[in-house]
Amino acid sequence: MRGKTVVITGGTSGIGEVAAVALAKMGARIVLVARDKSRGDATLARLRDSAPGIAHSVHFADLLRLAEMKRVAAQIADHESRIDVLINNAGALFATRRLTEDGLEYTFALNHMAYFVMTEGLRERLLASGPARIINTASAAHQGATLDFDDLQSAKSFGARKAYGRSKLCNILFTRELARRLHGTGVTANCLHPGFVATRFGDQSGGLISRLVWLAKFFAISPAKGAETIVYLASSPDVAETTGQYFYKSVPTTPSSWAQDNRSALLLWQRSAALAGMKE
Repeated sequence: MRGKTVVITGGTSGIGEVAAVALAKMGARIVLVARDKSRGDATLARLRDSAPGIAHSVHFADLLRLAEMKRVAAQIADHESRIDVLINNAGALFATRRLTEDGLEYTFALNHMAYFVMTEGLRERLLASGPARIINTASAAHQGATLDFDDLQSAKSFGARKAYGRSKLCNILFTRELARRLHGTGVTANCLHPGFVATRFGDQSGGLISRLVWLAKFFAISPAKGAETIVYLASSPDVAETTGQYFYKSVPTTPSSWAQDNRSALLLWQRSAALAGMKE
């Protein structure tokens, strides 16, 4: 990883921060995308302490807003001469249905649309930097989830866990279609289930969700363990040419049948591009 540039969202806490520090210690230059300035500055300081002499940086953006997703992607593409790895890791679980200023349900906006828009915004830089890698943090929570393409914003029926599972299904379908579109370019795309990890995840969900997540964390794995597959996919020569796969514990794993549906993957891409106002 020495001399390589890694862009990561959701890198200021939990498995994202652990992965960022681990890759920095391997010689990578880390470019963080953060919402909270204090956490962003704290993680940047940690990176500089852990891997001194490397020009790590941080960009601030609210990834719940399409305009902010586009702005920060354009800013990074303009600042960076090359991007070797993009890690889409930002995500959350929301207890109640809320809509962003763009009319998108919060879970769908942050957990899926931010992945889509950031990746599309950095696509040309990744292609020019090839070989390059895109890594999307998904989850086993996709198991049992389905998509209603007439109700992607969960207006008809909302449940926090249901919306989260759908967003993680979106991550896998997005990865599948992305890998197909990038075939032969030298840029790979893979996703992963990190395991259930004891992090800040769920702390700000609110209501019963936060209390249940807090209890469940007593049985969770450590962030260091959860970050292992991210680091593996970002750095290992063993997966340099692997693409379109879903990993768990650094091993390709079969996702749900819904997550393997090529028609759904294409339709999700088309709907996402339309929602983002971007070319399909």
